[in-house]
Amino acid sequence: MDFSFSDEQQMLLDSTRRLLTDNYSVQQRRQIISSPEGYSRSIWRQFSELGLLGLNIPAEEGGLEGGAISTLLVCVAMGEALIVEPYMSSAVMATRAIAKLSSSAQRSEWLPRLNSGTVIAVLAHDQTNGAAAQAVFDDTVAARSQNAWRLQGRKAIVYHAPLADVLLISAKLDAASGTGTGLFAVPRDAPGLRLEAFTTVDGQRAADIVLENVEVPDHARIGGDVSATLPMVLDYGAAALCSEAIGVLDKLFSMTVEYCRARVQFGQPIGRFQALQHRMAEMLMHLEQARSMAYLAAFWCESEEASRRAAVLSGAKVIIGRAARFVGQQAIQLHGGMGMTDELMVGHYFKRLLAFEVRFGSTESHLQEYAARFLEPDRDGL
Repeated sequence: MDFSFSDEQQMLLDSTRRLLTDNYSVQQRRQIISSPEGYSRSIWRQFSELGLLGLNIPAEEGGLEGGAISTLLVCVAMGEALIVEPYMSSAVMATRAIAKLSSSAQRSEWLPRLNSGTVIAVLAHDQTNGAAAQAVFDDTVAARSQNAWRLQGRKAIVYHAPLADVLLISAKLDAASGTGTGLFAVPRDAPGLRLEAFTTVDGQRAADIVLENVEVPDHARIGGDVSATLPMVLDYGAAALCSEAIGVLDKLFSMTVEYCRARVQFGQPIGRFQALQHRMAEMLMHLEQARSMAYLAAFWCESEEASRRAAVLSGAKVIIGRAARFVGQQAIQLHGGMGMTDELMVGHYFKRLLAFEVRFGSTESHLQEYAARFLEPDRDGL
């Protein structure tokens, strides 16, 4: 099988890397994290100018319509740079949700602004807080009220919610309003909506969202019952997150190899010690296995075969999650005590991998989900 990328895809990757190399140094990243906003408007504008914000917008709507493979490549570069901007939350997941689930009028309203970077949208959907592979929507309820909807509930650890202009909130319809799950576009400053904001372990902004009788007009509902279609968006986002993790792993591995070549002990570089060479070889094996699974996830994340798609994404999350734990721990140990200091970036990459392990379901929960497809007789397997 040919895993090489087209010339256009390689140019996209190179352009993204060049942009981040020139404008996202270690010092610039630290300044962005410590800023009140928690992200760089300048970088966000440059993402738009390069077309990265329109990568998941159809061509007829003014986007690049790059699809999963182009998104994979861009997210790899984002992982290498360890960005804290809401690229995956807004340009991938929220944009994908609007492009795939909304009406023509809603796409015309939202997609141009998402493409230009003047609006940031965040998909808020999962109350599981990393405890299970499959998202559940029962904690947030939507009730019909004349020509409006009233939302009540809570969303936990929504990445980049404090940066959003609009939140796409999933909610179970109450008994009087019908069945299924609705998706609603809610302005961040809507009355009754409260954000309990915090900074994650890897330096990104996130929040718990509390909804107390939040009322939105009828046209704020995106699509109809999204119970069957929203998981496709979530799987697409999970594949993008896996790709970002590959960028982090690549960078962490190369930093570790370079350190072992430069660090001298007992009169020679520690990279010459056979025991350490074996550990680095194991790191490389985990990295390449993870890369293969990220490619597989990108290939399947747009499939309409729900069972197969979910199984592949769970498998990818397990393999990449285990690689993240092993490569991260080995990198820290090979760097010694300095590995966890703020002065060395290796610790920051390790923290991003820790966050990856629990986003979109933990490694363990996905392993259980994958196993259940073979052990339960009433479920489809691969």
